[in-house]
Amino acid sequence: MSEVSAADRLAAAGTDRSRAANTILWVLQALLALSFVTAGLQKLGGTEYMVNIFDKVGVGQWLRYVIGVLEIAGAVGALIPALSGLTALALSLLMVGATVTNLFIGVTWAVPLGYLVLAVLVAWGRRSETKALAERFTR
Repeated sequence: MSEVSAADRLAAAGTDRSRAANTILWVLQALLALSFVTAGLQKLGGTEYMVNIFDKVGVGQWLRYVIGVLEIAGAVGALIPALSGLTALALSLLMVGATVTNLFIGVTWAVPLGYLVLAVLVAWGRRSETKALAERFTR
């Protein structure tokens, strides 16, 4: 009888950890969404800082609009349970590009690197959702 009780306690502890991990991931996803909607709106709104950065990149302001739209779409996707892992993975790739670009043009690379870390944490935490999504489309 005590073995069953111990098993029940272990199962309950696992469920509590799972709930805590899910809560932490939702907090990270909310931070990710807030960060990217803010960054995307700055790009689409044409703040002086963003216009200057994209001038330094040298490919034209059209890229600022494209990235702004991608960031806002990523912010929305980060809050959709089935898409959260895939979205975080896509945002990670976007931030790799931003970090490298910022290094080359001589502006701070720490901000996109911070977003990259946040996106990677969410992508890793939601990898089961990404796998489930991939399986749905490969059947």
